[in-house]
Amino acid sequence: MLREALVPNAAFSALAPDDQIARTVQALEANHMQTILVAGGDEARSLVLNLLPAGALVYQSASRTLELLGLAGDIDHSTTFQPVRPMIRALDRATQQREIRRLAASPDVLVGSVHAITEQGQVLIASAAGNQLGAAAFGASRVIWVVGTQKLVRTLEDGLRRIREYCQPLEDARTRVAYGQPSAINKILIVNGELPGRITIILVKENLGF
Repeated sequence: MLREALVPNAAFSALAPDDQIARTVQALEANHMQTILVAGGDEARSLVLNLLPAGALVYQSASRTLELLGLAGDIDHSTTFQPVRPMIRALDRATQQREIRRLAASPDVLVGSVHAITEQGQVLIASAAGNQLGAAAFGASRVIWVVGTQKLVRTLEDGLRRIREYCQPLEDARTRVAYGQPSAINKILIVNGELPGRITIILVKENLGF
């Protein structure tokens, strides 16, 4: 029997004020994560597509943000670069897991979102399986994250609370419908800093994703 569904903490759904955005952008840049602030989703969508190099292997992690912006479909159906997800879907999960892991773990570019960003410039991503974390941490040559400013929080503890109290209940509800089972916070990646030029964060002044 499935456990009772969780209720998300709506306090973590409010868009960040301009002063908090400014502090966060400054901290991210100091931690060598290029940060671009845009007003809306259409601008973010166009920017991401312009950043993807022709011919590159591009993997988009599962992301409600990318779905809402239309980027998941844009990437899947591109003829300009090489979308990885269609390649993975064409493989046999029973006999070709090694090939699937390689494709997901080491694309040229990873496109996705995150669950929280602190005012100290720390980025948090939670996962049940961890399939998007390897590429984000190291495997991808370049990482592009699109993030609604409702995901900005004050401290690392606030970021962990946001994952537990807001993201998890929403993802739990999604997986119950999609797979007939609850979700879990099995793994959390915290990025405190990066080598210059690898990570680009596009902050969007819209409430996007979980």
